[in-house]
This record gives sequence, C-alpha cells and structure tokens, in this order.
Amino acid sequence: MIFKRRRLPAELQPLLVEDERVVAWARMTEHAAVVATNLGLFLPGRRSRLGWHEIHKAVWTGRELVVTPATLVEQRQEYVVVADGAPLTVTLPEPGELPHVVRTRVTGSVSFSSHQPVPGGGVRVVARKVPSMDGLRWAARYDEGTDPFAPEVREATAQPVASFAATIHDPSL
Repeated sequence: MIFKRRRLPAELQPLLVEDERVVAWARMTEHAAVVATNLGLFLPGRRSRLGWHEIHKAVWTGRELVVTPATLVEQRQEYVVVADGAPLTVTLPEPGELPHVVRTRVTGSVSFSSHQPVPGGGVRVVARKVPSMDGLRWAARYDEGTDPFAPEVREATAQPVASFAATIHDPSL
C-alpha cells in the first residue's frame, strides 16, 4: 500500500535552516500548525524551534499534545543543569502521525539515562544527541527538593557525569 503524505501549505511553513526538512505536521486551526522537522518541533506562539534534545517530555492525550521543554538552570564545565519548563499544550483535531513522530524523535535523542542519588535527593543524568553537533550533550536534571547549587550536590553530580562521559560514546560517530 502506498501512503500519500499530505503537503504542508506554504502559509504554515516555518522558516527552515539548510538541510532541515518537515517530517510531520498537524493543523491546530486554519492559520496555525504544529510542525515536526528532522531538527525539532515548531509550535505556534514560539519564535523558534524546540530541538528534540530540548524536550523533556511529550505526552499525547488523544486530543492534546503536551510538550515540556527543558530550561537551562546553569552551564557547568562538562554538562548543563536543566529543569522542566512550563508545559506547552496544543489541541490537534486531526493529529495524523505527528504525536508518534514527536515521541519517536524525543526518545531517539536520548543515548543514555541514569538516575543517581545525591545528598538531599537525586539527579537524572542524560546524554542526548544534538543534530549537527559531534558527540553527546550531557545534562543533569535534579529531583524536586534537591538543591543543585549545594557544593556536595555539585560534586556528587560531577563525578558520575565524568565517569559516564568517559565510557559512553555516541554509537553513530
């Protein structure tokens, strides 16, 4: 069976960079759409694309796509500290393949994930693939209630990140 892919109307086309291509899209209204590309997700009302590596969670409720972006808390020498940003919710009356593509791309950007205990709580250490970047981008996302700025927490995070980074490499390199 041959599937005919719907073409994104020109008036809904976001500004793409070189080598970026649309992989799925769904109309929200007559004048707005959510567009997934090989590099990330364009959501109405946002000025720029959210890279797949910048999305913590994407949940499909059957009518709404809820995307939780990562927000930068602090840039550290070997990794970044991130937290959940405000969830972005879009209603998609005819979602097509978009929810599946979003979930596949977000999940596919994760090369490694491990939850580690740290003083006062825990941290999830994640290595993600970033398009057009060699290697992996390492991030730490602390459990609620864990103080990411406490010296003992910083030290307890740096050690496993360095250890994981030394042994885990992007298999596509």
